[in-house]
Amino acid sequence: MHEVLARHEDTGFVTNLDDLGVLRSRHAHNVAWRRLPAGVTRKGGARFAPSEAYRLLAREVSPLLVDPARDLTAADATPWLRRRLVDLVEDRAEALGAPVFLHKLTGWPRAGLLLECFPDALVVEVVRDGRAVASSWLQMPWWDGHRGAGRLLFGPLRPDLHELWREHGESFPVLAGLAWRSLMEAYDDARALAPAGSWIRVRHEDVVADPHGTLGAVLDHVGLARSRSFERGLARHHFDPARSEAFRDDLATGDVAALDKVLDAQLLALGYR
Repeated sequence: MHEVLARHEDTGFVTNLDDLGVLRSRHAHNVAWRRLPAGVTRKGGARFAPSEAYRLLAREVSPLLVDPARDLTAADATPWLRRRLVDLVEDRAEALGAPVFLHKLTGWPRAGLLLECFPDALVVEVVRDGRAVASSWLQMPWWDGHRGAGRLLFGPLRPDLHELWREHGESFPVLAGLAWRSLMEAYDDARALAPAGSWIRVRHEDVVADPHGTLGAVLDHVGLARSRSFERGLARHHFDPARSEAFRDDLATGDVAALDKVLDAQLLALGYR
């Protein structure tokens, strides 16, 4: 979603070179990236792409924004932190010179803090089937759930979820699923506190099944018009709906059944059951 929206000529984004401290993001860099094939942005080798910029955020603002042990709320927006975050965003937004400053974060919503610092910000929440997320996390080199429920990147599980994990034999797929459940509950809480009209939620599966229709709703939400250049940029991306069910091949049947059970309410609410 991030890279697809970044194809729009009226968005500005921070690049991975800025994240690495090599080159401060500027409008010309965004323009140059849009002219490159989508393959240049693929991970796994030398690349030039829009970035979540966690290194930059840690350097210029605080590691608190990068890997907090819980969600960040309005109460976490101390005057010091607010100044640093607003200064960074305003500096990059001015250098990029685009009507819409675009940025992606994963994990905890952080929306309470962000909306406290940027009251006019618009949120695009992209959600994915928790069973697919759990399967994906288990395959990632950064996933540290194998060390136990107290060593998760997103902080330890709540006592009730920790007990649920134990009831399922301390299954690692279940642990990953419960971590996703914790995040989804935090998103529900953050969304309930957001200003009316500031938040849209889209499913990853709907993006890959109907990119034009789903992205059209997102463009409307953030006030961007469809354009020829955006349509050309969108055509550079390949969407594969078949991957949405890949978790059924990558996980054991019993693991999928356990995830169905512990994630039942969230999967049902999101239309996955």
